Amino acid sequence: MNIGRPVPRASSGAHDGTAPELLYATFNQDYGCFAIGTQTGFRIFNSDPYKEKMRREFKDGGIGIVAMRYRSNYLAFVGGGRNPRFPPNKVMLWDDASAKIVAELEFRSDVLNVQLQRDRIVVVLRNKCIICSLEVKPRHLHAFETADNDRGAMAISGASESSILAFPGRQKGHIQIVDLNSCIGAPPAQDAAAPAAAPAATPPPPAQRARSRSRGSFSADASAPQAVNVHPANINIIAAHATSVSALAVSADGAMVASASEKGTLIRIFSTMNGRLLHELRRGVDRADIHSIAFSPDGTRLCVSSDKGTVHIFNLEAREAVGQQPPAASGGPGAAAGNRHSNLKFMKDLLPKYFSSEWSFAHFRVANEVRCICGFGSERNSVIVLCADGTAQKYSFDSYQGHCVREWYRKFI
Repeated sequence: MNIGRPVPRASSGAHDGTAPELLYATFNQDYGCFAIGTQTGFRIFNSDPYKEKMRREFKDGGIGIVAMRYRSNYLAFVGGGRNPRFPPNKVMLWDDASAKIVAELEFRSDVLNVQLQRDRIVVVLRNKCIICSLEVKPRHLHAFETADNDRGAMAISGASESSILAFPGRQKGHIQIVDLNSCIGAPPAQDAAAPAAAPAATPPPPAQRARSRSRGSFSADASAPQAVNVHPANINIIAAHATSVSALAVSADGAMVASASEKGTLIRIFSTMNGRLLHELRRGVDRADIHSIAFSPDGTRLCVSSDKGTVHIFNLEAREAVGQQPPAASGGPGAAAGNRHSNLKFMKDLLPKYFSSEWSFAHFRVANEVRCICGFGSERNSVIVLCADGTAQKYSFDSYQGHCVREWYRKFI
């Protein structure tokens, strides 16, 4: 699962508190670990309890994007920083067990986002979302055209058995939903260079062949293998926003997709199966840059971080599911565990949409009010925040009153 975007680059650090060494931060699929890219390498941490697990320093450059493959020793890198370790148009697959690159993928333009699954690599370029097989000699499976996507918005379900991919559509404000398991099957028959493999759903890990073969590579040019055809019936198009999509998240089971636009005031949640709007959540009334959206592992909550230095937590459960009584007409903050509503919600048919929105039941402002990304902690009522100033913070919250408390604060860089 992808819950975030690159943390601000060092060039802006003098103005907004960003740690100069920090280039990127991201969680793994279940928020149990997080990775950072720095001007000189990368590091992996356990989220909660907090602990540094691994550190690699390179003499010849920085890592601008890091993608984790659950808790395995495989990661994907893109170079970045003052002196990039790798070109910005290449994705390098790293096996930490052997401490070396085992495969690389080259593209015609800079890579903006990368996510790993058990058997696939998803790469986002400014106008394309490309899916490749995850093996020593990566195979091109498909490429989807998108609207201008300079933020690299993309998300994929985190559960290993689910492969629901979301990315911007060809039209501004649209989202494309693709079930990779059903629409991308076996590799093309004409790809004679590809080694024999197990069925696509469960291929052997790359390292099983990595030490006996030279590094594999894939170049996204005219000589690349023909992509697997995807029938239009396997793609669900959702008209989500009037302006460009800036952030996406998919629930672990792949049932829901959450999106924010460049305006950043509303988060909309849709069913990935039929595109039906399930929730419309209001972060605020002022424009904001949404840095991350994250579903809880069980899909019952959502947390959102923005450039306002705030994290908002929303409840997605129906009141009947959590044994709540219907709230008073005012729908104020004391209304059990539900999201807050305007005092004039009862007049929603007569007033602008603002008055019918759901507001977060809990929110907090991070220390130093720096930009951050968020994910859920090991306890159900907790959130882990990674901040651009090089700190990790844990907050717990009260389900009923929405009161938030900072549990700990650590410097990871």
